[in-house]
Amino acid sequence: MFGLVVRFTCKDDASADAFDRLVSETIEGIRQHEPGTLVYASHRVEGQPLQRIFYELYADRAAFDAHEEQEHTRRFLSARDELLSSVEVDWLELQTGKGTTP
Repeated sequence: MFGLVVRFTCKDDASADAFDRLVSETIEGIRQHEPGTLVYASHRVEGQPLQRIFYELYADRAAFDAHEEQEHTRRFLSARDELLSSVEVDWLELQTGKGTTP
C-alpha cells in the first residue's frame, strides 16, 4: 500500500470555489479509470476556509504512478497552481492498521 496526505491552501474564496470544482471533476475521472486508487478523499478543514486536505491510498507505487499519468490528473496538476498559495505533501509509510495489508 502507498499513500500520501496533501495540504492545499487556496489564495482566496474565489480560488477555493474554483479549486473545489476542479477537484470534483478530477475525482470523477479517478472513480471511473483508476482501480488501483483505493482512497482519494478531499477534506475541508474546520475553521480554515481556504485549506483542503487530500488523503490518498493506492494499492502500490505502480498504482500511484498510473494515477499521475491519467489525463484528469495531469489537468488537475496544471490547473491548480493558479488557485493555490501553498502545497505541502507528506508521503506515508504504512505501519499498521485496520483494513490494510502491510
